[in-house]
Amino acid sequence: MGLSTHVLDTMHGCPAAGMAVALYATQGDSSRLLQSLVLNADGRTDAPLFDNASLQVGTYRLVFDVAAYFKARGVVLPEPNFLNKVSLDFGVADTRQHYHVPLLVSPWSYSTYRGS
Repeated sequence: MGLSTHVLDTMHGCPAAGMAVALYATQGDSSRLLQSLVLNADGRTDAPLFDNASLQVGTYRLVFDVAAYFKARGVVLPEPNFLNKVSLDFGVADTRQHYHVPLLVSPWSYSTYRGS
């Protein structure tokens, strides 16, 4: 399956439908935008970010627009926001494996792990 992501809104107990996400390839201090997308009703992308054939060994960054998502849901956030955009940097070492990068998020906290 390559690379995928999924976001759960832990404040409301639901998928983070409509959250904007950007995927970057990174190398040292530089990054290159690969794609921008919006999560579907299940808090997922409509297709994998990469399939196994196009995924390459290297480092990547997923950037989740957390504050904009919660503001669109009507949550009143302080200015500046505690969390604005959550960036997750991760490495892909074996392109034969599936890399799933889930995010569990509220306006005040987040967690992630390598999913299956």
